Amino acid sequence: MLRTQRALSARSRFVSQRGWRRSASLLHSLQRNAPIDVHPEVEDALANKKPVVALESTIITHGMPYPTSLEMARSVEDIVRSTGSIPATIALIGGRVKIGLEANELERLADQGPNPTAVKLSRRDIAAAIALKKDGGTTCSSTLIFAALAGIKVFATGGLGGVHRGGENTMDVSADLQELTRCPVGLVSAGVKSILDIGRTLEYLETLGVPVLSYAETNDFPAFYTRRSGYKSPWQINDPVLAAKILYTHWQLGMSNGALFGVPIPEQYEEVGTVLQEAVEQAVRESEELGVSTRGKEVTPWLLKRVGELTQGKSLASNVALIENTALVGGQIAVEYSKLTQESSSQFDHHQPVLAPAGPITEFHLGFSSTGQQSLGPSLKHDTNAVPQQSASLIVVGCAAVDITSQPQATAGLDLNLGLHSTSPGNVTMSLGGVGRNIAEAAHRIIASRSSDLSAATLLVAPLGDDSFGRLLVDETRSLGMRVDGLIQKDGQRSPVCSLLLDGAGGLTGGVADMELIQSLEGDTALSFLRNHKPKILAIDGNLSPQTLKALVSHCSQANINVFFEPTSVIKSTAILPAVAATLGHDDRSAVAFASPNLLELAQMYHEARSSPLDLMSHDHWWRVIDRLGLGSQSRMDLEQLARRNVSEHDPALGKLSLLVDKGVAQMAVNLLPFFQHLVIKCGELGIIVAMRLSGQRAETSSWRSERSNPLGRYVVGRSPSSGELVILQHFPALRIPEGTIVNVTGAGDSLVGSLLATLTSNPQAFEDPASLKDTIDSAQQAAVLTLQSPHAVSPLLSSISHPGN
Repeated sequence: MLRTQRALSARSRFVSQRGWRRSASLLHSLQRNAPIDVHPEVEDALANKKPVVALESTIITHGMPYPTSLEMARSVEDIVRSTGSIPATIALIGGRVKIGLEANELERLADQGPNPTAVKLSRRDIAAAIALKKDGGTTCSSTLIFAALAGIKVFATGGLGGVHRGGENTMDVSADLQELTRCPVGLVSAGVKSILDIGRTLEYLETLGVPVLSYAETNDFPAFYTRRSGYKSPWQINDPVLAAKILYTHWQLGMSNGALFGVPIPEQYEEVGTVLQEAVEQAVRESEELGVSTRGKEVTPWLLKRVGELTQGKSLASNVALIENTALVGGQIAVEYSKLTQESSSQFDHHQPVLAPAGPITEFHLGFSSTGQQSLGPSLKHDTNAVPQQSASLIVVGCAAVDITSQPQATAGLDLNLGLHSTSPGNVTMSLGGVGRNIAEAAHRIIASRSSDLSAATLLVAPLGDDSFGRLLVDETRSLGMRVDGLIQKDGQRSPVCSLLLDGAGGLTGGVADMELIQSLEGDTALSFLRNHKPKILAIDGNLSPQTLKALVSHCSQANINVFFEPTSVIKSTAILPAVAATLGHDDRSAVAFASPNLLELAQMYHEARSSPLDLMSHDHWWRVIDRLGLGSQSRMDLEQLARRNVSEHDPALGKLSLLVDKGVAQMAVNLLPFFQHLVIKCGELGIIVAMRLSGQRAETSSWRSERSNPLGRYVVGRSPSSGELVILQHFPALRIPEGTIVNVTGAGDSLVGSLLATLTSNPQAFEDPASLKDTIDSAQQAAVLTLQSPHAVSPLLSSISHPGN
């Protein structure tokens, strides 16, 4: 199922070299397959240095009755959003830690009913609750843990736990206090819960070295229901800028502790606060008389509930008001902290190289002089002994470009055909593009969502110019959490740019594509990355020169690296064929493991392969493979039955799968299998057709070996009686897309390919089992749909869909 689409820019992404970034602790946890799900919207915000505020969930599960608990949770998130920050409510759902919740998950936590199932989570409870797959509300302490883990710097809550009354004898001290020494997070609260011993709590915080600040006009420390506790804070501020600077200074100094900001309840609740405090004192006495005060974590919920009973609900209104107030302040502080990190990033860029090569690079790289001014220094020379810092499992070699789109305003009575020798008012947008770049971003987002090491998994190799567009590509790529050590700055060259001109209705009027730079990427340069990283799979797009494609395919054939070819366009789809021809005769393997043409590209590749001067279908290799396939009359009959199936069970208007036979799609695909082992044919609204051949050990061990043709299941299995080789052809209907939700068609195919690569990187045999093939194609189609519904070339929500191997 597709998740909510609130995220506007990447899960994606989060490892940047400074400022907001995915913490090393979270990376290590995810590498160990920790059950943590970071909501795409939260990840996007962190990746792009946007403000984020963590929110606890115990107040939802244990602190308030339903439906007030749900209304409060929604209200608090809305208030955080009103400041320009992103809310990240943290909880445990079915044994998985959620950093940021969906609407239905909020409802699930709030509506506990007469038989509550959610547990209250402190540090000691986390592992057990996860192992037992429980739902759980995070307390201050566990929310601090996960906020720090994700790199969230501000956490807003109601009241902080502390030293319980009589704690000097019972040693009953909330775990919240200790966590503030471990978690570098600013805790914004309405002080310490008034049911506790506020004085001793402040003394203990002093012992622990946790800074306490009254966020008010005086240094009076607040007491939850009332604005003054009678105790003074050592520091007083009343400005989100100062609060943010304090947290930022902690980060600069590498300090591991948090800070407590005490925000008084709004003044209009001060009068009722006195009445509430009297009820608090009575509830405390009753808890001692009834023995409740000795029940550990059950004490606080009992006391809050009893206070509500004694005040006939007045305390509930105050509870809601104070948490809404701290959410407002927390959001304001987070906004200011975000500004500081962005300023830091800008300063960093004036003192550090933009590109930090992790492997041998022969081209010019952008650098900076010792004075901080941009310099176009000498080229970095090729170091054949260089060893990359971290090896990439997937390398994508192709085009990275900047896309500029101009569209005039649709003005009534004026024919804006843009043939006028003047400018017109309208909108100009700029975004990252390029087939190789889009594919790499899509794969990066998805691989990251599977708990892989973001910094190592995917490497984009692409040439850039020494211009502002090149610097933009580097900076924006880095901000997505992607590696930039494969971006090659070329001296005196222009970066690839595609400028499109639309009419007032959004139709394409014309444009200019300055994409020549990609042709200058030499084979030796690209090969240096392959030699150093030894990836599991190499993806190449049709923008590369035939010479570079030939060098890459030949190397991968010898090094046993799978090659995935994205044709890019009809004209460029045949650029791979000379590389295929150069490898024929070595063995009977297909030169390219995967290719993803659309129907027009498939036809072009087929006709070029059987025409002069290449005439690949006259080569001995082609004849040997086709002969071993041994496809006979039964396979043709099965194919004809499949061709009579409806394209879609839900939309008969799309017609039959007759294109398989009538337009020769199946014939062309099978005839290309000696050169491309797997073909993923993109058919638009008609879905996807996969054609592949399995030979040798793969045919013997594949689950397809026990399958028979099943036109009802939309697949045909051809089996050679002599060689045992298998040919599989399967149709996957397109996913239904709600009418009116398509926003942009530019990068849907690239997102589909990126999803396929993400799966193949973790499971190279994903196509060799019917179930895993279906899962792989379903996920790829979901990725394409998400991008169709996004204004971006690659949807930031790719990380939110279910993928094989999760």
